[in-house]
Amino acid sequence: MNAILISRIVGAIILGIIGAFTGLPIYDYVSGFIPNLLLSQGATIAINTIIFAIIGFIITPYLTIKPLQALARLFRKATPQTLISGLIGLVIGLITAAIMAYPLSLLPGALGQILPFVGLVLFGYLGVVLFVTRQEDFMNLFRGISTKTSRTSKSSSEGERRILVDTSAIIDGRIADIAKTGFLGGSLIVPRFVLNELQFVSDSADSLRRQRGRRGLEVLAELQEGKDVPVIISDVDVEGVREVDERLIVLAQQLNAPILTNDYNLNRVAELQGVKILNINDLANAVKVVLLPGEEFSINVIQEGKEYQQGVGYLDDGTMVVIENGQKYLEKTIPVTVTKILQTSAGRMIFAKPVSEH
Repeated sequence: MNAILISRIVGAIILGIIGAFTGLPIYDYVSGFIPNLLLSQGATIAINTIIFAIIGFIITPYLTIKPLQALARLFRKATPQTLISGLIGLVIGLITAAIMAYPLSLLPGALGQILPFVGLVLFGYLGVVLFVTRQEDFMNLFRGISTKTSRTSKSSSEGERRILVDTSAIIDGRIADIAKTGFLGGSLIVPRFVLNELQFVSDSADSLRRQRGRRGLEVLAELQEGKDVPVIISDVDVEGVREVDERLIVLAQQLNAPILTNDYNLNRVAELQGVKILNINDLANAVKVVLLPGEEFSINVIQEGKEYQQGVGYLDDGTMVVIENGQKYLEKTIPVTVTKILQTSAGRMIFAKPVSEH
């Protein structure tokens, strides 16, 4: 027997008793208007008891169990920050109501008795709503005050930079190597919804997506175990936004933090909204070997090109080198001269020809 059925039975019994006690007054009241009432006192009391019991059976769960269940669901969904903000708002609202209670009680008549209670409920409710709906603004305000205070005892920028990390950057894996170099210079913030998306990918039915997701979890674990960059799993979320990319952008705006990613679409949308992006692909292209037309270097020709007699090789950083008439040098390391450099969205491509053919 579940709680709802028990509450229905208890409600039916309680209201049935109330109906039994109010049956006789109701009979006397109705008989004053209808002298020849066909129902006897006993029948009126019985009918009244049954009606009240049915009403109690129907409405009791909506007055007792269901509101509690709704509150329980609300508390389960709420983040710790939301609960703390609501509690602070409630306390401030009750303090405000207590301050206002005395002047309100001096009002004449019933107003002086009713308004203090109304103020208690109203200010308590407004305090909770205000602090829950504007929790990010209050947290940023408190965080800004604490940051300004801490600046008096340490250098102005050291250890204050926070970088939001996207799922694609974690799955990519290069973030761990970048962190070891010390170039990031700040704390990596991984929001809980990014971690949930990473977990979702690692549980995917598609084997490739599952492997990528699990590699991302391993990279994140490696980052947490290392001491190069602090990694913080944050429960801070954005209300009213479902898409992970949009939540990241809004959160970056609220925290005034850049987003570390290699997602092209997120890159473009974030830049349009004024959010700074740290793109791993841009970093990789920036640190590739710089070669100019006319320079010579040696390369191993490992495969044929798409065009006739072309050969293809790769530099240590992964840059593809297309060698004119290089097909006959397959599996050989030869000196070549740069003839042209092409920058594409996929990266840099170098065109060259063997030195011996100059």
